[in-house]
Amino acid sequence: MEQLRELMVRNQIENRGVSDERVLAAMRKIERHRFVPGIHVSSAYEDHPLPIGHGQTISQPYIVALMTELCDLDGNEKVLEIGTGSGYQAAVLSLLAKEVYTIEIVDPLGKSARTRLAEMGYSNVEVRIGDGYLGWPEKAPFDVIILTASPPKIPKSLIDQLDDGGILVAPEGDYSQELVKMTKKGGTVTKRTITYVRFVPMIRGTREQ
Repeated sequence: MEQLRELMVRNQIENRGVSDERVLAAMRKIERHRFVPGIHVSSAYEDHPLPIGHGQTISQPYIVALMTELCDLDGNEKVLEIGTGSGYQAAVLSLLAKEVYTIEIVDPLGKSARTRLAEMGYSNVEVRIGDGYLGWPEKAPFDVIILTASPPKIPKSLIDQLDDGGILVAPEGDYSQELVKMTKKGGTVTKRTITYVRFVPMIRGTREQ
């Protein structure tokens, strides 16, 4: 598996332009095969999304690396992730940021990710089961916010929870989706389109625990 991870990083990530050494090191270290259902373990290091149940997916490695690189993490940030899924992106973030708060609306996924991350020793990750559209106000502001599901439009509630100087990276749109990077400075938000993507839609809900 270690050799497969090395090939994944070299062929799928470095060769496509991701160059942040800290991101590449995290992608080499995180055992992606432990975040996918057993039936898909043999495909864990291939460059495409995989189903994780409940209509959700684990993103392809390249997109995880690209989005992580866009966050410009130096190790001191407080990060909010919307869409925990299997917990893979949160695990990557945990090696690169100080604190990671992650929200999952699908109850079974949130609970299994919480257990998995704890068992694997990612002690700086906290999982909430709830509505990502609401964010995590009591932990705000965040230096970085990352979405792993696509809302039709980036919720104002999340932009409000972004600290001044902060970065938000997310897919945005319905059928046609763009990966965007938003920066907030002096109350002004600027948005840049990075590429076109295809993510599962961001689900609304109100459950929290």
